[in-house]
Amino acid sequence: MGASFSSSMADDDGQDQHGLDDLPENCVAMILMNLEPPDVCKYARLSRVFRAASSANFIWESKLPCNYLYVMDRVLENSAMAKDKLEKREIYSRLCRRNLFDNGTKEFWLDKTTGNSFLSISSKALRITGIDDRRYWNFISTEESRFQTVAYLQQTWWFEVEGEIDFQFPKGKYSIFIRLQLGRSSKRLGRRVSNCEHVHGWGIKPVKFQLNTSDGQRDVSQSFLENPGNWVNYHVGSFVVENPTALMKIKFSVTQIDWQATELYIKEVCLQLGRVFAAQPEEGLSKYGQNGRACVFEETSRAFTGNYACKMLEFLHLSKKSTFDVFPTRLGTLPSVTTDIQIQNC
Repeated sequence: MGASFSSSMADDDGQDQHGLDDLPENCVAMILMNLEPPDVCKYARLSRVFRAASSANFIWESKLPCNYLYVMDRVLENSAMAKDKLEKREIYSRLCRRNLFDNGTKEFWLDKTTGNSFLSISSKALRITGIDDRRYWNFISTEESRFQTVAYLQQTWWFEVEGEIDFQFPKGKYSIFIRLQLGRSSKRLGRRVSNCEHVHGWGIKPVKFQLNTSDGQRDVSQSFLENPGNWVNYHVGSFVVENPTALMKIKFSVTQIDWQATELYIKEVCLQLGRVFAAQPEEGLSKYGQNGRACVFEETSRAFTGNYACKMLEFLHLSKKSTFDVFPTRLGTLPSVTTDIQIQNC
């Protein structure tokens, strides 16, 4: 339908009408910049002008996190070559893939739908007290983890898990979550089955969560572990970044000491920008991310403008009038929009 509309059309009087290919490419690009990445690709199929405009570097640079050059150096192989030779659209595509770094113990990716950024840390990158004693701890292979491995605790009187991450973050408030599960789980006849009969001690004494940053911030909280048989996201702590060019070092810990506890799995740790969630099942955080990695963020202005642009493009596509009769004469007629994109880590 887009292709047929892009060609010259005639009205009932036999007069020629303008098509979408008559639109100024820079004006089309300005509209596309305010859309989400899937919509940019969708409208690129409308006509030759839309396809050319959708490849503009400034469009895809607005979708990338503001620290994408640092991220490329940190997580991509041959990043120097990629910076020089790749267009911004290809860089966006590369960062949407599964990018392991730090010997495969950490992972960074962009959500291809929203452009939000996510960061995960494997259980193997955590310092776990007693992890080398196979009477208490072990690593188990599983398809439920992006890293294909989880740490399994059989029993302990001293539960202590520590971790750290060095990264450059844009301005904003960040939260760290750890994914834990009480009880065993397995697959039977293709279905996930949980066995929680040996879970003990986690509902008697709360677990302590603590976070410290290199610039002196500190966050401490306590919570009982609950919901046996399901992966639950527990809030470890939050911190605020004021200087986006500084390397921030974050240390965090999860402890429960002097109390016998049994049957616990540690999946991974995730870092995200947004509001703080209470402890809840992993699927509760899946609205904006994948595999339970979610981000809640404020983008009212951008969302409003994106919807406005989508409606305009649909109207242009379906209208029987001349294209120039319905296209705004000045870009100033579009709503204002904030084009700064902040990293959304999980």
